[in-house]
Amino acid sequence: MAQNKYSSTIDPSEVSNFNKMAKEWWDPEGKFKPLHELNYTRLKWIRYKLVKHFSLNANDISGLNGLSVLDVGCGGGLISEPMSRMGCSVFGIDAGENNICIAKKHAEDSNIKVNYQCTSAEKVALGGQTFDVVLALEIVEHVSDLQQFILSLTKLTKQGGIIIISTLNRTTKSFLYGIIGAEYLMKWLPRGTHSWDKFIRPSELNSELSPNGFCIEDIIGVKFNVFKYDWELSNEVSVNYMFAAVETRLK
Repeated sequence: MAQNKYSSTIDPSEVSNFNKMAKEWWDPEGKFKPLHELNYTRLKWIRYKLVKHFSLNANDISGLNGLSVLDVGCGGGLISEPMSRMGCSVFGIDAGENNICIAKKHAEDSNIKVNYQCTSAEKVALGGQTFDVVLALEIVEHVSDLQQFILSLTKLTKQGGIIIISTLNRTTKSFLYGIIGAEYLMKWLPRGTHSWDKFIRPSELNSELSPNGFCIEDIIGVKFNVFKYDWELSNEVSVNYMFAAVETRLK
């Protein structure tokens, strides 16, 4: 159990693992190939949720103008950059210094404005900053203390804002598909990228959100279609899923 309200949830072994692979973030055929392939599907749903939540114009390609976004565990910036292109003011944070260096360089080379910083959600929350949108994509299964991490996400969200999380469910199917299939058979990810016992059930996330005045508003599965060889949204949430959380009461 963490000692205080904002104690660090960074797992040094996880940070070290991703730091070693940092140079491959923007290689579509490298170790992060699955995220490149998954990105369009993730972004499509995220944009849909933001347009709906903030009552924006769905037909305006840059219709997210004015929204402040915190991308927690931004890695090399695979989500931060397209969110910036859609008109958001993006703050990308990651505990891995190598990841942030790669993200900064790629954004500079691409002439895309993103504020990147090597820090943690807990430290940013300590500074009192809040955002319209808090993204935590493929990160909650890598933190050392889920309860403290979720607390920080809620503190970082503006009143009336939204939290979007994507992760892996802890089921037998996710072990077969997310570990055995992805890491050993298909070799989409390096072996040891994930620990099945750190996968999180939606009910567990809701249990952490509820005491902090948030609840899951919407949940969607993401599955790989072997016939189309592409990712797609699904009602099936037993492996990969995304959800949006909103306030249930005023802060």
